[in-house]
Amino acid sequence: MRVLLIGANGYLGRFVADRLLADPAVQLTALGRGDDADVRFDLASGSPGALTRFLDAVHPGVVVNCAGATRGGARELTRHNTVAVATVCEALRRSGCGARLVQIGCGAEYGPSQPGSSTAEDAVPRPGGPYGVSKLAATELVLGSGLDAVVLRVFSPAGPGTPAGSPLGRLAEAMRRAMQSGDGELKLGGLGAQRDFVDVRDVARAVHAASLSAAQGVINIGSGRAVRLREAASVLARVAGYGGALHELDGPPGPLRAAIGHPRSDPDHAAPVAYPYPDGCGSWQQADVRTARDRLGWRPRINLEESLADIWMEAACRI
Repeated sequence: MRVLLIGANGYLGRFVADRLLADPAVQLTALGRGDDADVRFDLASGSPGALTRFLDAVHPGVVVNCAGATRGGARELTRHNTVAVATVCEALRRSGCGARLVQIGCGAEYGPSQPGSSTAEDAVPRPGGPYGVSKLAATELVLGSGLDAVVLRVFSPAGPGTPAGSPLGRLAEAMRRAMQSGDGELKLGGLGAQRDFVDVRDVARAVHAASLSAAQGVINIGSGRAVRLREAASVLARVAGYGGALHELDGPPGPLRAAIGHPRSDPDHAAPVAYPYPDGCGSWQQADVRTARDRLGWRPRINLEESLADIWMEAACRI
């Protein structure tokens, strides 16, 4: 099976590439903007015609799209998350390769949900920010394309490679700095949000399973359990061996309430709270993952403690 992987150098893409390369039946070709891609191509600015010619030459059986942007303004997010996917869909429609498309979506497409609830694939998406809007638009393009396609809505990925600017990455960096300076007290804000964390290696397994399956439509990929960020902070402290006190400073913005991962500053010039999850999903998100089990034969295997231990390992080695 020849697989074309788009975005192989991204956070998710690196692990998807490793998973696919471990399958001896897969021939992998990487397409992306970086110099180390097999083929350099920018989906946001490249033409569908140019991509079609490449598809006809390589003739993949599966195209996996892990490319996209998580940060930036609405215009940038639209270019990299929506326009780019429109290019992929149009190129596949024009091509004679007949490839299956596995598109990586995200839980932010759903927007806020009721605390205590599990969000299933039939929930009406109501994204609360430009990132979720841009990803939902991409999903709609894929679903309306007429292609053999599946969209994996990944909730909150965690584990090795977690970006330092993400909530869990900032949390690990704040703890590293506290341990390095011998600070026996760590003040953290914005720990009330609850998210469904799923290890990035489990996400890669889901992509592999989706590539081999005939499943179409939308499939949630998560752990099926919402975890409060304060609980994640406690687990991280345990795996890091941090013996200091964790003080939570949730509440409305005001003096002495620093955001997660914000460097400690003079009390007279403390930073205001920054909401730790700018994904527009409110205080709660939990995936209903029964469809992934039933249609892909997939279940998450790696627990949050292992994911956090790997995040800590990388943060602790950072100089």
